[in-house]
Amino acid sequence: MRSLPVLAAVLATGIAGVAVPAAAQQVAPAPVLLDATLLDVVAQGKATRVPDVATLRAGVVTQAATAAAALQENATRMNRVVAALRKAGVAPRDIQTAQIGLQPQYRYAENVPPVITGYQASNQVSVRFRDIAKSGAILDALVAEGANQIQGPDLSVDAADQALDEARADAIARARARAELYAKAAGLRVDRILTIAEGDVPSAPPPVMVQARMASVAADSTPMVAGEQDITANVTVRFLLR
Repeated sequence: MRSLPVLAAVLATGIAGVAVPAAAQQVAPAPVLLDATLLDVVAQGKATRVPDVATLRAGVVTQAATAAAALQENATRMNRVVAALRKAGVAPRDIQTAQIGLQPQYRYAENVPPVITGYQASNQVSVRFRDIAKSGAILDALVAEGANQIQGPDLSVDAADQALDEARADAIARARARAELYAKAAGLRVDRILTIAEGDVPSAPPPVMVQARMASVAADSTPMVAGEQDITANVTVRFLLR
């Protein structure tokens, strides 16, 4: 008895220009069926959210002739920075020491060994702002209290589980629609789904600055715009066509 050919088309659906992770493309070998055709579809779904948490690093870098003096000055200024964060309403759980450093500073000259000219001390805290619109004004207050090093922000969605579930459902819907298209083109119909496998979920891309809204803050405050983020999920779905 002659078996029908097996159709194993791997398709990437989703946002144009988004690469499908290699892990999501690894499809198990399709068995040969006597009266059916198999179709494997890799699909990416997405859900869009406005980030509601901004995480950044703020700290103090100081220099002095001795290591002890550099650390002492740094501690004094850093205590003012942490106090300013708490005064602004940032919860203790949202403030975490991220980095402490002390390095000698050298003077270099030709044909002579380097000479230590002083020491540089640094201290950074990682801060989560749960009101992005107010974070710019808080940063300005930190600078006024002695902060001279700021890195970030990383914008994220605090409760991302619901958005991720929406992305999963969207991925299944995209896979189903593409399977229907191929079945119709081949003169077949989609009988049922045989397997569903979830691939690696890529990290959310940098926020897209569209339809951004920010509450009114002081005119001279550092602006912080939330924008939008795409939360994505990848699935591999095997369909049975007849």
